[in-house]
Amino acid sequence: MGGHDELSGPDLSVGIDAGSLQPGGKLLGHAKDEAVLLARVGDELVAVGARCTHYGGPLADGVIDGDTVRCPWHHACFSLRTGEALRAPALNPVACWNVERRGEKVAVTDKVERDPLGPTYPARIDRAAWPRDVVIIGAGAAGSAAAEMLRRCGYDGRITVVDDDSGAPYDRPNLSKDYLAGTAPEEWIPLRPDDFYEKHDVKLIHERVARLDPAAKAVTFAGQGSISYDALLVATGAEPVRLALAGDGQSHVHYLRSLTDSRAIVDAAKQARRAVVIGGSFIGLEVAASLRARNFDVHVVAPEKIPLGRVLGDHLGSFIRALHEEHGVVFHLGHTPQRIERDAVVLDDGSRLEADLVVIGVGVRPRLELAEQAGLAIDKGIAVNEYLEASVPRIFAAGDIARWPDPHSGGRIRVEHWVVAQRQGQTAARNILGARERFDQVPFFWSAHYDVSINYVGHAEQWDRVDVNGDAAKRDVAVRFTRAGKLLALATLFRDEESLRGEIEMERG
Repeated sequence: MGGHDELSGPDLSVGIDAGSLQPGGKLLGHAKDEAVLLARVGDELVAVGARCTHYGGPLADGVIDGDTVRCPWHHACFSLRTGEALRAPALNPVACWNVERRGEKVAVTDKVERDPLGPTYPARIDRAAWPRDVVIIGAGAAGSAAAEMLRRCGYDGRITVVDDDSGAPYDRPNLSKDYLAGTAPEEWIPLRPDDFYEKHDVKLIHERVARLDPAAKAVTFAGQGSISYDALLVATGAEPVRLALAGDGQSHVHYLRSLTDSRAIVDAAKQARRAVVIGGSFIGLEVAASLRARNFDVHVVAPEKIPLGRVLGDHLGSFIRALHEEHGVVFHLGHTPQRIERDAVVLDDGSRLEADLVVIGVGVRPRLELAEQAGLAIDKGIAVNEYLEASVPRIFAAGDIARWPDPHSGGRIRVEHWVVAQRQGQTAARNILGARERFDQVPFFWSAHYDVSINYVGHAEQWDRVDVNGDAAKRDVAVRFTRAGKLLALATLFRDEESLRGEIEMERG
């Protein structure tokens, strides 16, 4: 937030009536040309920056919960007392402002900025028991968030992050959304500046790990050499499911997982105009929307009858189809590809779809090779307990690869959501330092299609009741998925506050 034209509400530096806010109340204003959120926590008035540090969501439209505020867009959470980023996807704190009482008025005065990795997070642990060397395999959402959380807890030992993706860490969700659509420049993609990890003494090694030896507490690289650890986090994530399809290896056929993949599609898009997207997954449909933004002719091939219906239910799934069709996407549902030719995709019914660009998005699978070779317990992922500990002592797992006991759904689950991976990485980091903190946060993800964003909290693989409140076609709906009367998941369009309150409801059981 910057100039006067973006500011609204009262000038809080001048002061307002001290009794104008009730406990739990909030007020958007400004001070010294910056947007400020003033809130009452009990009898105390506190003030923080008004924009989420993730994508700039308006915190004044969020929900106050105790002494925290949750962002309405992607459910980041901040301390109203300190500005600390308590929950991903925000990694940076918001500014904190001093509040001064002046008789019957209160005024916002000076701003307090903090180092994103300054040791501000309270680590309820014995520092004498901290490991000397922490190794993290994977620099994705979980791995990078874990490295940062270690430093935020004041950990001063060695941190080594190993990943064979030379571009990591970066903002993976953007690869299928604005960056692919051409509306976000590549400089937005890195999570941190080039010198950030060196500044905070986090060593990044861009090599492939060939072997994990729990007995020797060592990680061996594919090239040469190895590194030892006292504590290890496995955050190797997932990889695209690849189809055993004739013609899959041609140069105009792409999968999307990495920044390199997204760059390749962007480069291909400069010469192509007709695209076939194979797969009606979230990634597949986000790719379809992004290619339509580039004025491609886009056809989507998927075996299901309703896109995303298995996750979002029939009402939202049907809306998603209609939304894409409004934007010119042509669906071929109930079909699978038979082969890919140089200039076309041939379907199982013999029909031929012309294509000079093919993107395959049929899901991902966890990268389990290292864990299996090392003898870790596997259960459709690395099996971990509520503390994200694997079956071998001093080894933790987080992100797309981890399958954990979820107290909300009542079963063991593995989810492939960016925010969940970040939050698990943060929890794993604190547990590496001995915090013994259960991972019990409610899963959350968002998916963007044109000007519509779907927020989804919870996890529902099976349900016995779906309640639809509103109408997706009018861009105003909440869909609740329940089993035996218990809320398992809530999907919403443009009902940000309801989404946040649903998250809080599920957290409180």
